[in-house]
Amino acid sequence: MKLILVLVFVLMMAYACNQNPEKQDQNYTNLPAPTSLQYSIIKVHNHDQDAFTQGLQFYKGVLFEGTGNPDNIPGKSRLRKVDIESGNVLQDVSLPGQLFGEGITILNNKIYQLTWQDHKGFIYDLETMKLLKEFSYGIEGWGLTNDGTHLIVSDGSNSIYFWDPETFKEIKRISVQDHTGLRNNINELEYVKGFIYANVWGSDEILKIDAATGNVIAYLDLSELKKLYPELKGAQNENVLNGIAWDSTGNRFFITGKKWSKLFEIRIQ
Repeated sequence: MKLILVLVFVLMMAYACNQNPEKQDQNYTNLPAPTSLQYSIIKVHNHDQDAFTQGLQFYKGVLFEGTGNPDNIPGKSRLRKVDIESGNVLQDVSLPGQLFGEGITILNNKIYQLTWQDHKGFIYDLETMKLLKEFSYGIEGWGLTNDGTHLIVSDGSNSIYFWDPETFKEIKRISVQDHTGLRNNINELEYVKGFIYANVWGSDEILKIDAATGNVIAYLDLSELKKLYPELKGAQNENVLNGIAWDSTGNRFFITGKKWSKLFEIRIQ
């Protein structure tokens, strides 16, 4: 009888905890509020206004860009090398059919590219951009970066996944959170020195996330860019901030958005 009472008590306590949101969120409220990052604009470059930017990577002086296909036009999604100064496309390949291209990253002399809802990814040779291999995965593909060992992937939720780049098996995952709770709509990613910088879809905010814990330690508000350049707003709400590339040599970031006419070279303090 005593054992039954103990079990009933344990079940009642578990139920009470699950019905108490404040208790569930206690680990969030213990987190310090993220600090506000400051930035300066170094230079403004031209950017292809037709490019629905989904992925951005700076590598050895060249910008690599992956684009999406909101209009369902065959071959509209692209992977390309771009000259930053002129904005000219140096090399360009298209994704097959009406696939919707998403995040890109460069690892071990290969370019990896995701697609949105087709559960299909592509691997290209870095120099020739020749397609080497296709791979599959079970989540939506949004942002993509790497830490030198793992592919780091977002799917539009609060989760960030770490994959083996050869087998694409999940090694671990983190949940993005700050003092208010879980942060959803995590999109384009860039890994920098133990932190993940992430676009929040539909906003002018970039989060700086501890790659080990998922905790948001700082944020960058870039809403001022649309005040300085009203043309960035575009005719549609989908023309949002999206695209982060880091240049470790120059200690600078490149920032743009979907169908933006500008690419911003900034330094974050």
